[in-house]
Amino acid sequence: MVKNIILALTLAFVFSWNKAKAQLPAVTLKTMNGVEVRTDTLSNGGKPFIIDFFATWCKPCNRELDAISEVYEEWQEETGVKIITVSIDQAQNINKVKPLVSNHGWEYEVLLDPNSDFKRALGCQTIPYTLIVDGKGEIVYKHNGYTDGAETELIEKVRELLKK
Repeated sequence: MVKNIILALTLAFVFSWNKAKAQLPAVTLKTMNGVEVRTDTLSNGGKPFIIDFFATWCKPCNRELDAISEVYEEWQEETGVKIITVSIDQAQNINKVKPLVSNHGWEYEVLLDPNSDFKRALGCQTIPYTLIVDGKGEIVYKHNGYTDGAETELIEKVRELLKK
């Protein structure tokens, strides 16, 4: 009987904990211009935003960011969503990030995570790794990898958030 009660309480705790929305961890990153940014202060004026981890050498990451770039202006007009990309390129390759972003014409806010501190704090194992953060700063969606068309799921999740 006692074991059943303990098991029930443990399961209740685990399920309630898993449903709880997580806040962004506090890690200090830099912009491509060297300005320090604390990740726990990232926001979009009360509207949802997307954080997308990438690397210059990651082909699926580049395909995803290109696909989003094609519809980003429409997304912003419709939902006000903002995209923040986080490069996990190591320090010796950081100088490749700015030219890549420029060559692709990406209009995203770009942060640099050369030691993968932010990536690690979020428990991210593989890239591309995409998060949606609601207007209160809570992580409400996580996704690993990229397949063509996956960006449609992202905007649908953002639209759902705006309806709440």
